[in-house]
Amino acid sequence: MARNWTPLALVYLALSVVGLVGTWTFNALAIVQLRDFFGDWFGSGPAVSSLTVDLLVVAVAGSVLIFVEARRLGMRFAWLYVVGSALTAFAFTFPLFLAMRERRLAERRIAEADA
Repeated sequence: MARNWTPLALVYLALSVVGLVGTWTFNALAIVQLRDFFGDWFGSGPAVSSLTVDLLVVAVAGSVLIFVEARRLGMRFAWLYVVGSALTAFAFTFPLFLAMRERRLAERRIAEADA
């Protein structure tokens, strides 16, 4: 329903698109340049390793949040966001989940107002 797309949901959706396009632009460059993706990721010095650990911890915490919130709100197929992040990027799937979560919350508010 169109009225479930709140401004916040649209912001999350836009961030999801930016995350997908941004990460896959660099993934495509790595493929075209025949780079060793994981070698570059883990072997390019302490600064890159620090960023890697930082992002991995955030991705794990975000994945836990996805499962907990999806269960709390009755959102089905939450596991697809986590699996999808391995196939695309967490920068895409996490904001996408937040957008769908916001839609679910808006749906609940509308149902409560109509009741």
